[in-house]
Amino acid sequence: MGRYRAVIAQDRVGRNRGRAGRPRRLVPGSRLFAEVVTRLTRRDSPEQIAGRLRRDFPEDAEMWVSHETIYQALYVRPTGELARQVNDALRTGRTRRKPQGRQSHPKLRGMVNIAERPAEALDRAVPGHWEGDLILGAACQSAIGTLVERTTGFVLLLHLPHDHTAATVSAAMSTAIGRLPDQLRRSLTWDQGSEMALHTMITAQTGMPIYFCDPHSPWQRGTNENTNGLLRQYFPKGTDLSFYGPGLLDQAAAELNSRPRKRLAFETPAEVIHRLLSEPTEPVASTS
Repeated sequence: MGRYRAVIAQDRVGRNRGRAGRPRRLVPGSRLFAEVVTRLTRRDSPEQIAGRLRRDFPEDAEMWVSHETIYQALYVRPTGELARQVNDALRTGRTRRKPQGRQSHPKLRGMVNIAERPAEALDRAVPGHWEGDLILGAACQSAIGTLVERTTGFVLLLHLPHDHTAATVSAAMSTAIGRLPDQLRRSLTWDQGSEMALHTMITAQTGMPIYFCDPHSPWQRGTNENTNGLLRQYFPKGTDLSFYGPGLLDQAAAELNSRPRKRLAFETPAEVIHRLLSEPTEPVASTS
């Protein structure tokens, strides 16, 4: 057994005392505190906030804070002012999405497998490749369509007011995709759900080729799966999703598209997609 060493123990106490005596970064009433509260109530994560503050205030170190400090203020000191102010807005929930009861479907006529999707879609270097799915409401009676651009994480939501049949999904998707510029219509990846029975009609109307995942392989459209998990903050499971009209869907999408992302160096999807569309591009070869 190791012996007690008084000098070492005293040194450790001194270091801990010095650590405890450091001034707190998140002081109620300060500019930094107000900025962190605002971004937390906007549902940005502590890591996103810490990264974005350094981008937004590059010359002002007083406006920088680590995500560990924010987590400490929220969870280690849960009775503190920061936790109190944002308690109702913090994200919670599962680390993975639960099955939604749509795993087994007959093969769709004329479907093209994801293995034939252009290689450029895999490395996210070229924008315009999308992933899509439905999130389902109570008893699978209502749904919202979700489209996510792979390079930027930019989200579009489809209003499906009455049902999520193939005809309804086809009409909503053709309208949404039809509003996109041509350079953002390179491909769409979906699972083999029956709601995509009219996929050839969507392609004919929009010019966007559609590729289908292998059965029971949600990881093949992991960007969309992750985004659907985030969307459950706005559209909880077990609720009637037909309640949410186009205005509410646009508001939720706009909030997600304004959320800084670590993989985008804490730019937002809206900022990145705007920049990419503003840059001159070379002509793209036809995918047909």
